[in-house]
Amino acid sequence: MPTTDLSNSELYYWLRLSFEPAIGPAQTRALLAHFGLPPDIYSQPVGMLSKLLPSNLAAQLKASPSAEIEAHIQQALKWSTTEPNHIITLADPDYPQALLESHDPPLLIYAKGNKHLLNVPSFAIVGARSATQAGNENAYAFAKHLTELGWSIISGLASGIDAAAHAGSLDAANPHASTVAVLGTGLDIIYPARNRDLAHRIAQHGLLISEFPLGTRALHYHFPQRNRIVAGLAAGVLVVEAALKSGSLITARQALDIGREVFAIPGSIHSPLARGCHQLIRQGAKLVESAEHIQEEIAHKNPSLSQYAMPVKPRTPAPALPSAQQQILEVMGFDPISPETIQQRTNMDLATLATHLLELELAGNIALSQSGHYQRITAD
Repeated sequence: MPTTDLSNSELYYWLRLSFEPAIGPAQTRALLAHFGLPPDIYSQPVGMLSKLLPSNLAAQLKASPSAEIEAHIQQALKWSTTEPNHIITLADPDYPQALLESHDPPLLIYAKGNKHLLNVPSFAIVGARSATQAGNENAYAFAKHLTELGWSIISGLASGIDAAAHAGSLDAANPHASTVAVLGTGLDIIYPARNRDLAHRIAQHGLLISEFPLGTRALHYHFPQRNRIVAGLAAGVLVVEAALKSGSLITARQALDIGREVFAIPGSIHSPLARGCHQLIRQGAKLVESAEHIQEEIAHKNPSLSQYAMPVKPRTPAPALPSAQQQILEVMGFDPISPETIQQRTNMDLATLATHLLELELAGNIALSQSGHYQRITAD
């Protein structure tokens, strides 16, 4: 059955307007504000259209669409009639209210999954693609906890922090909230390809969305556009790890521009992936160490959360470690450290140290990076 409240005729004109070449978002919004819905725009004489558009573009709206545009429209119409696909327009009651309040809401949204998540209180988690294991674990844990408190988690389906945040939200036990992935491609193209299984899970239990038509491939300038939707949908944005030149910082700035809260997790002063977060904190982002910090800051702005919030299970204490392994964790601190430095600080012989490091790694207390350095990833 069709998954839109619009008739095919109405949706046809919304789609046609979205495909019109050389007519930008500002002109499209001006046409809608002046004439009403897309069928009303296309019914105007050239003279009326020319009051808002150059004469060549006014004439374009009165001519038949090209064969290529007509094919795109028919493809989208057919796609929208298959569950769980939706095309949500600015006039649709399911269009996210938060996005309507942003500077540049897309004319329409292609969606696959539970479209009602677009109007659940949402929080964005973003960060580095080449994240550390600790960063991925933080993103997963924050997303899972916030989802259990009633937030849907917004991110961009990129590798690293985005993927970990989506996974954490999907693994949370809350029937009212899940995760929304905003793509920089058409919904029929998953980028990066390694996230296809994750995208399939999101389509089943969350929501995939894009403003880009079917068949749109990954182009570098699409991702800043994608990021404005991530920022626009969310009540706040958490940056987990980010370099100084990072798309995550673009999302944070876009969020600040539209009055959203921005949070950042601090990291080691020696880590390039912490510098973007530290810059945000210097510029006024709120430093957070737990999901409760975020909840305290912005939950009062979303009273509807109280009906969804679920009790948080108490954390089970980690089993006590052998004294030698506890000593290793203490001398490591939380910065990346070489095995040679650990050996110098503990005075253990290399064979004994290697055994303990392997056991700590298998237990999930430390991680070995590609550079050969170890990093502590739990506080226990």
